[in-house]
Amino acid sequence: MAKEYSAVELIVAKRENQELTTDQINWLVSNYTAGVVADEQMSAMAMAILLNGMNRREIKDLTLAMIATGERLDFSDITMPTADKHSTGGVGDKITLMLAPLVAVFGVAVPQLSGRGLGHTGGTLDKLEAIPGWQAALTNQQMHDQLGKIGAVICAAGAGLAPADKKLYALRDVTGTVEAIPLIASSIMSKKIAEGTSALVLDVKVGSGAFMKNLDRARELAQVLTQLGADAGVKTSALLTDMSTPLGMKIGNALEVEEAVEVLSGGGSQDLIDITVALATEMLRLVGKADVDVAAALNDGRAMDKWNEMISAQHGDPKAALPKAKHEHVITASETGYLNELDALAVGTASWRLGAGRARKEDPVQFGAGIVLHAKRGDQVTQGAPLMTLYTDTPERFERALDALSTGIKIEASKSENLTPLILDRINA
Repeated sequence: MAKEYSAVELIVAKRENQELTTDQINWLVSNYTAGVVADEQMSAMAMAILLNGMNRREIKDLTLAMIATGERLDFSDITMPTADKHSTGGVGDKITLMLAPLVAVFGVAVPQLSGRGLGHTGGTLDKLEAIPGWQAALTNQQMHDQLGKIGAVICAAGAGLAPADKKLYALRDVTGTVEAIPLIASSIMSKKIAEGTSALVLDVKVGSGAFMKNLDRARELAQVLTQLGADAGVKTSALLTDMSTPLGMKIGNALEVEEAVEVLSGGGSQDLIDITVALATEMLRLVGKADVDVAAALNDGRAMDKWNEMISAQHGDPKAALPKAKHEHVITASETGYLNELDALAVGTASWRLGAGRARKEDPVQFGAGIVLHAKRGDQVTQGAPLMTLYTDTPERFERALDALSTGIKIEASKSENLTPLILDRINA
């Protein structure tokens, strides 16, 4: 018979910076999921973990305990190897849309369970739901069938995967404990390991528009994540990528789908192409396909064919017109010079305020709202020329969006020498 513990004793132990045993962690997670351990007790534990941390063994135990509260998917009967990618979220980060079909071109199955946006970072499902008819919700069997047939699926995670994470995630959001690395890592990896992929590449964003603002913290998170993957038998690596300025030229749900299609058509913004190719190459390397020409599949239409199949399989019409916002507002350059700062957080917040994002999980999003950039960080701009166009269905939102942008744009006479590279580091377990 399993040993019983007291939630208060475990909270005090972690408050006093003691290690929790495997049994204690299993008891805590299963009883919290069952409602025996109260939210206020788990809030106190989350704060104790934030302040005192957890070691590698504790984080592994926490992750496995969260997986054990739900089901595990099994793709072992699919003849292709499986690989997935997880991004910690950013502004204009539409990489999943291009990456899933691109990797599938090479005979690798990509089971991409995605989420919705909250705050200034967009959610992959919100973007895809801008496509008329597209369905996010699939049963496990439908997901499995689509993966076997097409090789790529992007859909909502079912309620059966790591239900402990769903409860704890909501709690962290309202208790100031979102930043705790053990809680971030176990949240991401409990879902990804339960999802059943054999290889995983993590895109850990760094900078103002990312969850991790500085490189040291991002590197620490990447190391914990890759170790967790290795401990669970999933081949895992991480790329640290820059999120101090938006990715691509379009931010907002339908706008990002439009831009993803541009990249799949062999065009698009160079930063998007570079990160997509880098992540695809890394995913393919982990499953033993290191000698393929990834960029060629973007240029010759193979990735686009796969995208059309993937969207159609979920009842979306890849040829349908995407929603457009009713109102627009152009921001022009205040002077001639170099756009040395185009801050990701400012642009992301403005897009959110225009209606592209949500403040609470239950809020609707405007599919057509968002921002189109006419210049990237480092570009030369001329006074009076358009810098960006804002889009919304509700023009009263323009004022607050402009307010968010007021400190995020800097034009200077000479070009800044310290523009951050796109890919900052690679971490292997």
